[in-house]
Amino acid sequence: MPAARPAGSRRFLRSFHSRFPLLLSGALLASGCGSGATATDSAAPAEAAGYPRTVSDCGQKVEVTAPPRRAVSLNQGTTEIMLSLGLADRMAGTATWTDPVMKGLEKANAGVPRLADDMPSFETVLDVEPDFVAASFASTLGPGGVATRERFTELGVPAYLSPSDCAGKDNSGDGDGVRSEPLTMDTVYGEVRDLARLFDVEQRGDELVADLKTRVEKATSGVDASGVTLMYWFANSTSPYMAGCCGAPGVMTRELGAKNAMDDTREEWPQVGWETVADRDPDVLVIGDLTRRSQTAETAAKKIEFLESDPVTKNMTAVRKKRYVLLSGQAMNPTIRTVEGVEKVAAALRAYGLTK
Repeated sequence: MPAARPAGSRRFLRSFHSRFPLLLSGALLASGCGSGATATDSAAPAEAAGYPRTVSDCGQKVEVTAPPRRAVSLNQGTTEIMLSLGLADRMAGTATWTDPVMKGLEKANAGVPRLADDMPSFETVLDVEPDFVAASFASTLGPGGVATRERFTELGVPAYLSPSDCAGKDNSGDGDGVRSEPLTMDTVYGEVRDLARLFDVEQRGDELVADLKTRVEKATSGVDASGVTLMYWFANSTSPYMAGCCGAPGVMTRELGAKNAMDDTREEWPQVGWETVADRDPDVLVIGDLTRRSQTAETAAKKIEFLESDPVTKNMTAVRKKRYVLLSGQAMNPTIRTVEGVEKVAAALRAYGLTK
């Protein structure tokens, strides 16, 4: 954030900081632990039953003193978890979108203010007076992002970071991180349960996790794609981002028994040359179909147009046989929509006759 802020912004930050204990007290009274109780004018501190609640998250502890009532989700992944948990009426804003919202959540999402299609400013987030923030990526809650977790904490705003972007992952470099341990869906399920606990909707969290597990089991039942090579292209036609071994695409690949043609790198999304892609010649290309506009060849249509016209790529097996699987960007990120990715890749491999 710029070193110099408008005077009005400085006044707001001082005002927010001085008012925040009262905001929390009001939230405690209004929430009634989800009982529908209404706020009173009493200035005395109130304590919600079963609170404070704490979860361990990316080496830090996140504590809330009441179920959040004005949560802000800074990435689409955490947004869709909150919406899936039925928390739309407790959300003060969302930001950083790559795709349309997950099917079935359109109505809930329509009632939540969108603070920005991309990354919002710190002041924009504070303007809606959040009592909780969550993000899917360390780059969002870190230097160069919206603000650090410490910055939010200084103002009394608990900040939660998706464990899928830090568990067994090093984000200290310039890229999208390097995984020392392969991501598993258990980490994503843990995020669902963390948020459900903080918001006092544990039963909804358990039901959502059970549904996701059932979907994975159904999608992979009877599928044996051993011997099939996959490659995952997220974005950029100049220097493409192709999935390494161990992020969300790795989850899909392992669930189906297939092989990622880029599994010799633990980088999350290494940028490689097209000669490397063509040399590895995967059987199937899994292609990100994005609606954002920050890289070249964001949509699947643009990606396929490039693949079928470029002299280096047009003779690849997957291109000649038009073996494409189109996924949303969110399905290629470590979120609940990774399950959607498992389903779509499994269905495509069956349709292409590549399963045993």
